[in-house]
Amino acid sequence: MSHPSFRITVDSVDGDTAVLEINGATLDVPASALPEGAAEGSVLTLALGDSADVTDDAEARLKRLKKKNPPKMSFDL
Repeated sequence: MSHPSFRITVDSVDGDTAVLEINGATLDVPASALPEGAAEGSVLTLALGDSADVTDDAEARLKRLKKKNPPKMSFDL
């Protein structure tokens, strides 16, 4: 199933605020919300999906982790 995605350009970063340009509109967001390495001129992609996709991915990951039998560890704090 294909989900919509949006191309986002980082217009500017000024202190703690980043200005994003999305389809001609601008949006101020905390600069800390940008992916590592993103700067003015970076092009980002936002892909949207429903929570079923996230749940399915999380359940699959949990199954993979359960198949691994991590060694028992003990340590003192």
